[in-house]
Amino acid sequence: MAFLPVTRQDMEDRGWDELDFLYISGDAYVDHPSFGHAIITRLLESEGYRVGIVAQPDWRSDHDFMMLGRPKLGVLVSSGVIDSMVNHYTASKKTRSDDLYSPGGKAHKRPDRAVIVYTNKVRELFKEVPIIIGGLEASLRRFAHYDYWDNKVRRSILADSKADLLIYGMGEKPILEIAKRLNEGEAVSQIQDVRGTAYINSFENLPEYIKKSVLGKSNKSISLLPSFEDVSKNKKKYAEAFIIQYNEQDPFTGNTLIQKHADRYLVQNPPVMPMNEKEMDRVYSLPYERTYHPMYQDEGGIPAINEVEFSITSHRGCYGGCSFCALNFHQGRIIQKRSHSSIINEAKKIIWHPGFKGYIHDVGGPTANFRNKACKKQTTKGVCKDRQCLHPEPCKNLIVDHSEYLSLLRKLREIPEIKKVFIRSGIRYDYLMLDKNDDFFYELCEHHVSGQLKVAPEHVVDRVLKKMGKPQRKVYDRFVKKFYEINKKINKEQYLVPYLISSHPGSDINAAIELALYLKEMNYTPQQVQDFYPTPGTLSTCMFYTELDPRTMKKVYVPKTPKEKAMQRALLQYRKKENYKLVYEALKTANREDLIGFGRNCLIRPLRNGRYAFSQESEKRHKTEYARGDKGNKKKITAKNKAEDNRKNKAVKNNGKKAANKNAYKRTDQMDNMKNTKKNMQDKKVDYKNQKNKSKNKSKKLTRKV
Repeated sequence: MAFLPVTRQDMEDRGWDELDFLYISGDAYVDHPSFGHAIITRLLESEGYRVGIVAQPDWRSDHDFMMLGRPKLGVLVSSGVIDSMVNHYTASKKTRSDDLYSPGGKAHKRPDRAVIVYTNKVRELFKEVPIIIGGLEASLRRFAHYDYWDNKVRRSILADSKADLLIYGMGEKPILEIAKRLNEGEAVSQIQDVRGTAYINSFENLPEYIKKSVLGKSNKSISLLPSFEDVSKNKKKYAEAFIIQYNEQDPFTGNTLIQKHADRYLVQNPPVMPMNEKEMDRVYSLPYERTYHPMYQDEGGIPAINEVEFSITSHRGCYGGCSFCALNFHQGRIIQKRSHSSIINEAKKIIWHPGFKGYIHDVGGPTANFRNKACKKQTTKGVCKDRQCLHPEPCKNLIVDHSEYLSLLRKLREIPEIKKVFIRSGIRYDYLMLDKNDDFFYELCEHHVSGQLKVAPEHVVDRVLKKMGKPQRKVYDRFVKKFYEINKKINKEQYLVPYLISSHPGSDINAAIELALYLKEMNYTPQQVQDFYPTPGTLSTCMFYTELDPRTMKKVYVPKTPKEKAMQRALLQYRKKENYKLVYEALKTANREDLIGFGRNCLIRPLRNGRYAFSQESEKRHKTEYARGDKGNKKKITAKNKAEDNRKNKAVKNNGKKAANKNAYKRTDQMDNMKNTKKNMQDKKVDYKNQKNKSKNKSKKLTRKV
């Protein structure tokens, strides 16, 4: 099956003179089911609609937007797989130098706030054509929301983009219903009742049942949120609005939500009903090319494909309940899974794909071992509004069973052409530890780990973990112990790579120090540390902005200054030489000078002669690396340097108190200086005598000659 049209020539080759839908994407065109634009366009194509794609158009001109012509039914707009602001900026608001979703990994192929920019350009060029926005950026900005980059509350993206409809969450069902109604001649302004959509309108143009609620008539299926004006001025109102949104995202029990924006009203219809197994199978059986469009070949392709090209999505949804994750707002808490036969068929297609070397990189979803609904109730009544499935304690109704997922993995391993099936999308270790049957844990270690298993404890301090929605430290400790015990039994040397977050709401300097001490105890230095990133749609972002926990309305400590955030981050990598100053300042600030010294529990050494020093481990490693030097150019630490180090170390050991350390160094240095001075004087005397003897010998020789 060919790629969808991206040029006028592609349309002519198909005999098309007009598109039904034009899809504008902030990502490069990759025809793979990991990319939303691929799923939506292939789904519309399967229903007989003519669809074309304009990927990463130049927003500064009209040409790219116009090259496929004016579509008959509508324009679909998405910023891509991730929010364009997250794509462009780091957690410290520095501009990123690359973009994995662009040709050759080059940055700046899309504008900031891409959905707004693209939609306004489309509205300018195609006046009356319906515009429907979707994807992560639109989905998570559908209400008034705190924007980290502007450091203020922004209006709904519908108000700024002037789009007609917004599809939030998973868009397959809504887009098919909207397309059908548009194709039948219904005006987009009348399509106001589709689940999984939102729109904004003046009071006069609202449906009658919405008008009644706005005017104050009680309706149990409708919830009024504090207005944009209220939440932008009052942080408590913002927290109140957020928790209502958070609790109304269940398709079975979720209400219609209304939020006033000046003289207009934002209306979110209830979430779309979950897809069943048959519907999921259909979506993933569409004829994807599973790679990027050939037009990018000369530019080096699209780097993002490397991680997903040989990966398989087995399900959607997550009931983990992490506070910093937006899945509750986007995919929801109810698991939607594919059948075994669908997944195995996809694996067999992958086998014949160019570049396949026998390895399936991943079989999973947001959380790999959440393959089934959390409990029987979710099938007919949805999720609980007043509690999470795993946090703060596992629900008594939680079904813990890995057998179905294990059966799937075994079937994939039996395919002759497949050498290995890895799991990279993350294992929820607290759920794994609840399983009394260890079969999955053993087979995970034996068959599905490529030497390192990535897990996400995120922190180890319980008060911080509580704000994160993560299990207590003792659960992670038990998991770590069991992981290494199992690997020892099966005679494998494999390791855990923990993901950690610094500066999350609730984490102060003392919490960061506790985490640093834990890392020291584990003898582990994380290569990368993620600062908390306040992105739209998460409970943690609400805490960050309001300094309130919206679940309890209690105050939350939030590290906000760049200095404190830098110190917390540095503590997690305290062994790095470049972090010494920040770690030193952090320990001083927290009155933890007991961790500055030479003891076993100390994180860093004290200042030496007014200079910053390494930690003991780092200094030892630094000397070793210096001794080894570069390959082919090995250097040696001289005997003089070794002797000097030994003298200084001896002086320090003889002075037990920290206060004497500096004096010990001084006395040692003074003794060295005195010895050196004495030696220099002796050398000068020897030189003087030698010169005197030489001159005498010379005069004797001259006398003989005469």
